Amino acid sequence: MAINEDIENHDTREREGAQEPLLMPREKGRASEDEGAGKGRPWMVYFSTFVAVCGSYEFGACAGYSSPTQDAIVEELSLSTAEYSVFGSILTFGAMIGAITGGPIADFIGRKGVMRMASAFCVAGWLAIYFAEGAVALDIGRLATGYGMGVFSYVVPIFIAEITPKNLRGALTAVNQLMICAGVSVSFIIGTVLAWRVLALIGLLPCAVLLFGLFFIPESPRWLAKRGRKKEFEAALQKLRGKDADISEEAVEIQDYIETLQRLPKASMLDLFQRRYLSSVIIGVGLMVVQQFGGINGVCFYTSNIFEEAGFSSSVGTITYAILQVIVTAIGAALVDRAGRKPLLLISGTGLVLGCILTALSFYLKVHDLAADAVPILAVTGILVTISSFSSPSGSNWLPGTTTSTTKFSCSVYSNAQLYIAAFSVGMGAVPWVVMSEIFPINIKGVAGGFATLVNWFGAWAVSYTFNYLMSWSSYGTFLLYAAINAAGMVFVITVVPETKGRSLEQIQAAINRE
Repeated sequence: MAINEDIENHDTREREGAQEPLLMPREKGRASEDEGAGKGRPWMVYFSTFVAVCGSYEFGACAGYSSPTQDAIVEELSLSTAEYSVFGSILTFGAMIGAITGGPIADFIGRKGVMRMASAFCVAGWLAIYFAEGAVALDIGRLATGYGMGVFSYVVPIFIAEITPKNLRGALTAVNQLMICAGVSVSFIIGTVLAWRVLALIGLLPCAVLLFGLFFIPESPRWLAKRGRKKEFEAALQKLRGKDADISEEAVEIQDYIETLQRLPKASMLDLFQRRYLSSVIIGVGLMVVQQFGGINGVCFYTSNIFEEAGFSSSVGTITYAILQVIVTAIGAALVDRAGRKPLLLISGTGLVLGCILTALSFYLKVHDLAADAVPILAVTGILVTISSFSSPSGSNWLPGTTTSTTKFSCSVYSNAQLYIAAFSVGMGAVPWVVMSEIFPINIKGVAGGFATLVNWFGAWAVSYTFNYLMSWSSYGTFLLYAAINAAGMVFVITVVPETKGRSLEQIQAAINRE
């Protein structure tokens, strides 16, 4: 067995060595080609991205639905707290199932096919919620929309990365996160004025746009090449790059790399831990762990309570948070192809670490009744370094009282909570998804991408579930823990994560997975 593996690794190295002259000397020619593509603004790439990110917007609409509708649903359907808690949390379990199954299905029926499937689940889910007269129908609908979310969270960034030229790939893939934020934000805003059943019907609109738009955009050329559909592959690539574009070099590079990968056995979950794939799996999964376990879902889950405790209207505060998240994510998307992936991750990570430390200090001073007047200063410091921090629901034993110092403390938390979202959104929110879409070879992309997405959703659930318990244990200890995780994440980014800006997918994957 070991001998066969050594022979196979040797063959793989020989093929990669033979392939390197094909990839590397073209850099100059490909650079000019990409510049031409950038100047020509291939409209089909932009249109295809727009259609795909309707799925991202649907993701956000599903995620943002429960927060503004909670009181109305509970009152109209007479739900208990436990029943509504199931309705709110079952979305995550549906997303986990979607993450597990979405990758292999996308490899089998194509990227467009799986987006149609995810849209169908979301449509069915929204209709079940709209017609619901009790908890069971609500839960079935929420589970179905969660499944669609999980599939969209994998396939949209993968599809965008596979259709875009390298000079546009980072920015357009980051639009995925931007549209998720937009979907959440719009749900927050219009959910304050619309009935919950009407809001469910509005959730059908992005699915309708997506399903209609899929008739007019090409399938992923790389998926078509993997399936051996050469004519369709060339036609799709030509349509994406423009009718007058010379696609010969790009087509040869893609086909050569696909042919090399197809000589390898079909990947299973266990194959991800083979040495040839281990680097890309560590990078993809590691970034998802850093993104989620840094604590972001704790502060997001309790956003409205944070604003209420700070003395602000929960609806106004939540809308402010939603708009800020969209704006900063848009800035990050614009910078990702200019500044690069690693700089944005490190800037974001620095803000998160400092934000957590300042918040831990704020809580420590508050718990021990020390330097109450220093809390507003910490808020100003947070503004200066454009970071933020977390809080938690009112009524918990770690945020007691309504004294003047508590009000100052709450305003500090309010300011920091807004700025934490800014620090997260500019890098750690979008960039892990960009990198995940770039690093996995196409023969393991379905399995590996699904696994990384599953880890992301599990982390989201774990942090949301444990946040209140941790805060009850120690408010400042919780943020020191998050600071340590974010600091470890920065070390991980510096030492393990490669810079992928300005390189083709084939070049990235060959470099990462070369033995």
